[in-house]
Amino acid sequence: MSYKTFLSCAFAALLLASCHSGDGHGEAADAHAGEADGHAGEIVISPEEAKAAGIVAEAVTPGEFSGVIPCGGKILAASGEEATVVATVSGVVSFTRGLTEGSAVAKGGTVFTISSKNLQDDPARQAAVAYQTAKSEYERAARLVKDKIVTEKEFNQIRSAYESAKIAYQAFSSGGKAASGVAVSSPISGYVKTCLVKEGDYVAVGQPLMNVTQTRSLYLRANVPERYYQVLGTVKSAKFKTAYGDRVYDLRQMNGRLVATGKQTGDGTPYLPVTFEFANRAEVAPGSFVETYLLTASRKGVVSVPVSALTDEQGLNFVYVQTDPSCYERREVAVGQTDGERVEIKSGLKGGEKVVVKGATQVRLASASNTIPGHTHNH
Repeated sequence: MSYKTFLSCAFAALLLASCHSGDGHGEAADAHAGEADGHAGEIVISPEEAKAAGIVAEAVTPGEFSGVIPCGGKILAASGEEATVVATVSGVVSFTRGLTEGSAVAKGGTVFTISSKNLQDDPARQAAVAYQTAKSEYERAARLVKDKIVTEKEFNQIRSAYESAKIAYQAFSSGGKAASGVAVSSPISGYVKTCLVKEGDYVAVGQPLMNVTQTRSLYLRANVPERYYQVLGTVKSAKFKTAYGDRVYDLRQMNGRLVATGKQTGDGTPYLPVTFEFANRAEVAPGSFVETYLLTASRKGVVSVPVSALTDEQGLNFVYVQTDPSCYERREVAVGQTDGERVEIKSGLKGGEKVVVKGATQVRLASASNTIPGHTHNH
């Protein structure tokens, strides 16, 4: 919120002294006394200012809330068929479209083109010359071998050289040839696992260009402290958050399923493994360590708010309650479990109250601007 906006808030507080009608002197004194006792006074923010600051309030509605086991975890790649795309000719690589890790490719679909057009030694031209030479030699030997002028051993050697030259030539002259170069296709359908070259790189025949995997699933392996052993049987699903993003992923929305629950800890570790399988997403990188929230049996009638509604001040948790369209008050709350997206509120809120779920930091800043330095009740 801008400094100008803060000044307008302070001016509104000075004029109104309270968001409610009544004896201004008495209520202002009460509010001041309340602040002195440690209770937050009312914070004045007009609806227009709230909208500009991105402040959003929602009514608290008690509902179902899953039990949560917080733990660490790791994303693992599921086993599946993999293939390597290799250069069929030498030349300069070009991408046919933007390909990144996780991009889908089809079997037989062109993923690269390789061109030798501007190279000093054009492999395509060399292959054509070698093929024509080997073909002429093979046709000549085929006539002479009948008259025993060329031995069978010599003929077999000539035929082998001809077949090799033919294969090299067909790599350039087959249907994969295009004006921009020779097309290189994927041998299987799947997803790009690793791209090993960049646009404009020179490659040799047989050089690996890309790894493609058919893996459409990933595994989440949660490492659960053994103190939760008794409740592992109630685990139904999980949520997780990566270290490189703020998004919380819900396996229930990713075709997730529980695969296995460990019955004993591993060697030298006090953790029990719990494994889930879920649909592969390009933005989730295999090998990532993640913050995991195992979801157990649900409870009804639980008051909860989004994580964004909470502010922390000196180890205490607060929310901001909207008391009317222009007034807010800070409220200390006792929190319970969290699933990464919402937090259980054990006390401090009740159903029907409106809580700031977006822009809580802005309200906190506005509360400082509402304080009138040196204000007294002597008139």
